[in-house]
Amino acid sequence: MALSVWLSLALVCMMGAMSPGPSLAVVLKHTLSGGMKNGMLAALSHGIGVGLYAAASLLGLGALMAQFPTLYQILVYLGAAYLAYLGLKILLAKPSNNELQVQKSEVSASKALQDGFAIAFLNPKLAIFFLALFSQFIDPQNLTLSIGIIMCLTVFVIDTGWYLLVAVLTEVSKNRFGFTKQNPWLDKILGVVFIALAIRVVISL
Repeated sequence: MALSVWLSLALVCMMGAMSPGPSLAVVLKHTLSGGMKNGMLAALSHGIGVGLYAAASLLGLGALMAQFPTLYQILVYLGAAYLAYLGLKILLAKPSNNELQVQKSEVSASKALQDGFAIAFLNPKLAIFFLALFSQFIDPQNLTLSIGIIMCLTVFVIDTGWYLLVAVLTEVSKNRFGFTKQNPWLDKILGVVFIALAIRVVISL
């Protein structure tokens, strides 16, 4: 793959990663509620999910979803339901006491991994996006294993790198402006944001 082609691919991937949406909300949620470590775990698992979609698109998943819109819609609805679930869980959660803080931190670390991956996995638009994107940069007849690996690693590194940066900047801002881990009004705002995103996903179908 020529350097100019790779740079163009990387630029488009970066713009896609930086666009606000459910993924950003998930990383923000886990960073604000569980600290930078949890935010970074969500970023890492999200990057893995996006990278897997990129690989699956090269193997034909994007074309499969384009041919079977019902499969695509099912995944979209599952993604919207997951967003709504996250929002309702935040809104209905009771403030935890200090005795449960350590246990909550351990649980939220695994939850951060789960949520980051799930938000990527339940977003079939990624498969369509990568199908359209990759077709602009590589001829299927000339696709080799090494080129495929480079493309998937590019997607993974850029997506993970961006959300790792988001987690770090969020943690720095949180400390600077004095936000604590237990911030009921901020949790409520995040809950409403997740539900609004779920509604937007359904409406956009």
